[in-house]
Amino acid sequence: MVKKKNETLEWIKSLGVALVIVFIVRTFLFTPIMVDGASMNTTLHDHDRMIVSKIGEPERFDIVVFHANEKQDYIKRVIGLPGDKIEYKDDTLYVNGKAYKEPYLDEQKEDIEGDLTRSFKLEDTAVGQATVPGGHLFVMGDNRRNSTDSRMIGAIPIDQVVGTTNIIFYPLKDMRIIENE
Repeated sequence: MVKKKNETLEWIKSLGVALVIVFIVRTFLFTPIMVDGASMNTTLHDHDRMIVSKIGEPERFDIVVFHANEKQDYIKRVIGLPGDKIEYKDDTLYVNGKAYKEPYLDEQKEDIEGDLTRSFKLEDTAVGQATVPGGHLFVMGDNRRNSTDSRMIGAIPIDQVVGTTNIIFYPLKDMRIIENE
């Protein structure tokens, strides 16, 4: 009887330790998310399941998850960092006057007529100024014609970023690591 009681107590302790580890990992290191919507097509698809890393600061072209409001998180790509001057001209991204290639958009550009990303200057967006404010990011969805992003909602406070993501783990046939450049 005593042996059975000790064994049960050991199982309860083990389960408790496992739950604490899961809590710590999900709270401070990694958490799963599900893509909801088409704003990141063709890179990500509706209902893709991904792992979000809460380690490190977002860099240009990282895919980030952030709190859009109290009830909703968005997933977008970082285009501008604090202090950056952003402009799109003739479907080309310019950051601080330097042109950047966006190979993750190539597939979409092949399938459309006209520009995927309409020309704009940062001050003409909801950001309303020439540079990305300090402590903020300028983010855009890869599906540029169908994305609610910083052009409409303004710069995203860095403290609202949950983390970065580039690992799709479900559906299994789409499992992969996404290259950000």
